[in-house]
Amino acid sequence: MTSVYSAEGKNIPCTVIEAGPCVVTQVRTVDNDGYAAVQLAYDEKKEKNTSKPMKGHFAKASTTPKRKLVEFKGFEAEKNLGDVVSVDLFSEGDFVDVVGTSKGKGFQGVVKRHGFAGVGGQTHGQHNRLRAPGSLGASSWPSKVFKGMRMAGRMGGDRVKIQNLEILKVYPEQNLLVVSGSIPGAKGSYVILEK
Repeated sequence: MTSVYSAEGKNIPCTVIEAGPCVVTQVRTVDNDGYAAVQLAYDEKKEKNTSKPMKGHFAKASTTPKRKLVEFKGFEAEKNLGDVVSVDLFSEGDFVDVVGTSKGKGFQGVVKRHGFAGVGGQTHGQHNRLRAPGSLGASSWPSKVFKGMRMAGRMGGDRVKIQNLEILKVYPEQNLLVVSGSIPGAKGSYVILEK
C-alpha cells in the first residue's frame, strides 16, 4: 500500500495494481459451450514449464504461455481471439470490485480467529484460561459438539472480495491502476478486477 494526496490536500491510502496487458485466449459462446464468456490470460511463463495441451491452447491465440487464466462475462461480443485488453478499459473515478486470496495466518485460537474475549479475570481460581474457548456443548443430550461451532482452526487463505474501490489514477504506459484502500492478498499475488 501507499498513499496519494487529493486535490483538496487530503491523504488517501491506496494500492497500486498492475492490470495487464491481458490476452484473449478463448471466446466461449452459447452454441459451443452453453454460456457466453471471454477467457483472459496474464503474466508470462516459460515454455518448458507449460504442458503440451496448454501450449496448443495459447498457440490458437498466437501468444506466449501465460500463468493466470480467468473467465469474464459481459464483454465477449466486442473481443476476438488474440485481442489485448489493457487498463484503457478503466478510467479515473470508476468503481471496481477486487477479488483475491487473503493472507494465510495458520492455526489460530478462538480469540484471534473469532474475537472471543476469553474467560475474563484472573481471580477466582482461574489459571491459564484467558484465551480459552470455554464450554463447547451440552452434557448427556445431545452428547456431541454441533457442526459449525466456532473453534480454533486454520485462519486466512480464503477467497475475499472487496467491493466499491475507487480508481484514483490510471497509468496506461505502465498498465498500472491506483485504487483507494487495501486489497486482499500478499504483495505480488494475483487479483481479479470486476467492473
